Amino acid sequence: MYKIQKENLKALYAAIAAEDDLFLPVRSAGQVNFGLWTQEAEADIDTLKTVKSAKDIFFPQSENLYQVHRQEGKMNVQGAELCRKPFVVFGIRGCDVKGMEVLDKVFLSEPVDSYYAARRQMGTLVAMACGRPETSCFCKVFGVDCAAPAGDVITWLVGDTLYWEPKTEKGEALTAKVAQLLEKTDASAVEAEKQNIRAIVEKLPYSHLSLDKWGAAAADKNFDSPLWEQLYTPCLACGTCTFVCPTCQCYDIKDYNTGNGVQRYRCWDSCMYSDFTMMAHGNNRNSQMQRFRQRFMHKLAYFPANNDGMFSCVGCGRCVDKCPGHLNIVKVIKAFEKEGV
Repeated sequence: MYKIQKENLKALYAAIAAEDDLFLPVRSAGQVNFGLWTQEAEADIDTLKTVKSAKDIFFPQSENLYQVHRQEGKMNVQGAELCRKPFVVFGIRGCDVKGMEVLDKVFLSEPVDSYYAARRQMGTLVAMACGRPETSCFCKVFGVDCAAPAGDVITWLVGDTLYWEPKTEKGEALTAKVAQLLEKTDASAVEAEKQNIRAIVEKLPYSHLSLDKWGAAAADKNFDSPLWEQLYTPCLACGTCTFVCPTCQCYDIKDYNTGNGVQRYRCWDSCMYSDFTMMAHGNNRNSQMQRFRQRFMHKLAYFPANNDGMFSCVGCGRCVDKCPGHLNIVKVIKAFEKEGV
């Protein structure tokens, strides 16, 4: 276990960034999101939840795949370069690390997504415990311990001291690079902090949601429930929930005429949109109720059925905070929990 004073964190960031790209929560225009650290950046590791997760460092909101252009009468296809430079993601919370595990199930299963895989290989995760979980958090429901998150390095911010514990080979390698800034210490302060955090989590309003009505077996029995007709009506189909979600992985692939060929790229899409997966004959989910149902059935039934029981919600609470219709996965879970009572 190591420690560093909060006032020295800028020196720590600079030491990391001297060799690797460093991404961390950055405040800009009143919002906090993960961004590339520079000396001028306003780092903000005190804000519990960034607006978006660190997902788009590994799965960008928009990314080029390849370019096609005509050369001497032939078509030349040039793929986008894979990530080759190591980078560090600092300050990622436990729910978002769990979100990466969900994305791994999607993008690292056969056929492996080479763009995502390259970033995962190059990335080192410095996770941070949640000193003060918020009322919209419910990560415990999905097996996340925000007092001791997974990661290559785990950190705890206790008062004006950041505690640092490497957990993997990547974490040990990063620790060696910044060892001159770290001071060895015991874990007593961290153990006390863990107990404090877990005590807070137990008192949060959504920490004890029941998933008894969900999982792989729920795919058939919940699909035709009349509850969907009641639940979906406040939905505006804005897609906000999907864009702030750390586990949503839907994307579209489009072509752009550059004037000197065609650039193929992919960008995030949302199952809440009426043109999502639109085909020549139309859309196989042609009502907002069906699209709404698809989102939550996927997270709570279809994904567990195909991934050894793993849910594709991590309880980060971003949809609870951001939905303009005050409609979210918590309301869905609670509605089905009460069904028949």
